[in-house]
Amino acid sequence: MSASTAPRRRLRHRLMLSFAGFALLVATLYGFYAVVFVYLVEDQMFSGLLQQEAQAQGTHHARTGQWRTPALPFIQVHPDPGTLPDDLGQRLAAEPWRREFAGEDGRHYHLLRLDAPERAWLVAEVSQQLVVRPMRGGIAQWLGWSGLAVVLLALLIGAWLARRMTAPLTELAALVDSATPARLPHGFAERLTDDEVGVLARTLERLMARIEDFVTREREFTRDASHELRTPLAVIRSACERMSLRVDLAPDVREQVAYIHQSAQQLERTVSTLLTLAREEHEREKPSEVALLPLLERAIVDHAMLLEGRAIDVDLQVAATAKAYTPPTALQIVVSNLVGNAFAHATAGTISITAVDDGLRIANSGSGLDASTMEPFVRGTDSAGHGLGLTIVRRVCERHGFEFQCASLDGRVEVAVQINRVEGRPTAGATGLPVPTRGRHRGVTT
Repeated sequence: MSASTAPRRRLRHRLMLSFAGFALLVATLYGFYAVVFVYLVEDQMFSGLLQQEAQAQGTHHARTGQWRTPALPFIQVHPDPGTLPDDLGQRLAAEPWRREFAGEDGRHYHLLRLDAPERAWLVAEVSQQLVVRPMRGGIAQWLGWSGLAVVLLALLIGAWLARRMTAPLTELAALVDSATPARLPHGFAERLTDDEVGVLARTLERLMARIEDFVTREREFTRDASHELRTPLAVIRSACERMSLRVDLAPDVREQVAYIHQSAQQLERTVSTLLTLAREEHEREKPSEVALLPLLERAIVDHAMLLEGRAIDVDLQVAATAKAYTPPTALQIVVSNLVGNAFAHATAGTISITAVDDGLRIANSGSGLDASTMEPFVRGTDSAGHGLGLTIVRRVCERHGFEFQCASLDGRVEVAVQINRVEGRPTAGATGLPVPTRGRHRGVTT
């Protein structure tokens, strides 16, 4: 059963159960009323017979001074409470306010006290005259079967009504569930009636039209950005590389060319990152083994210019055999952004880059940085960027299932990225990386 059919079936079942529950409640309530009614009628009949006998007894006693023999054989006169049957006298002494008692061996008593001209008790033993008691089983069966019939009828009516009421909603839910950004339905609200479901369908249709326009604009932007931005950036980078090979360039010009080349590389990485985030889920890059040390060394060299003459050491603790099983482009984007962000914000001390069993850790002494830097447009005090670096990294990590953490303590910021699998542990040794022209670099690996 798919996720789209389960809610519709539960809704239909809830409507049917609501009808059945209400029918059962009504049947039980009116069955109770029927039983109470027949018992009250029977008790009222016996009370009426005792009242008639009491009037006759009072008239006869006023005329003769004696109690007469009751007209009905199941009624007796007891001038002395001591003459009452044993199963009645004891209970009457304990509960003198009651006028109806169940005796032993199936006997049942109704009482009426005579106070004038002298006290006596009229007692009717009505076990042979009871009508409801012998019929209780039949009444219970009749009420049970009739209640069951009412519940079944309510279920049938509820199923018919539920199907009739939820049919448009079921159709609409199936239509929306099968929709994809590349294939959105059109014109489905026209055939629905002008009720709540119709209003919902028209609203969804307008919303889907807006989504389709948005998806089209995003797809066209991604396509155009991939072509229109990467081509001129490749031209700029290539021109910078050719100019840097000239020996007749002045030192200040060579420095500006290096800046342009660095900016072009950074912009290429940014464009690649944003295009990666804009891809659909099915366009994700497949994971493969990636060597960590060359990737980190390339990122350090590419961003060395950001150190800008500051007294900063780079401590690289990565084994030469360290490999990660992950999408290569995603890992390159994450490493490049994290190294660049650490180089841009570090003011002094050491930037530590370590590969552990579950990922990478980069720590530096930043200026004005804390864990809130992960929020969009939040920058450090010395940052010249827009406060989106770590936010982009976090989005890339979420997209590819990496665990991303950022913590700060006393101005020292540590960023950890947990990758799917990292193999190889670092040991002491020199990397052989060239020392950057601005800042100092030290690496430790095998």
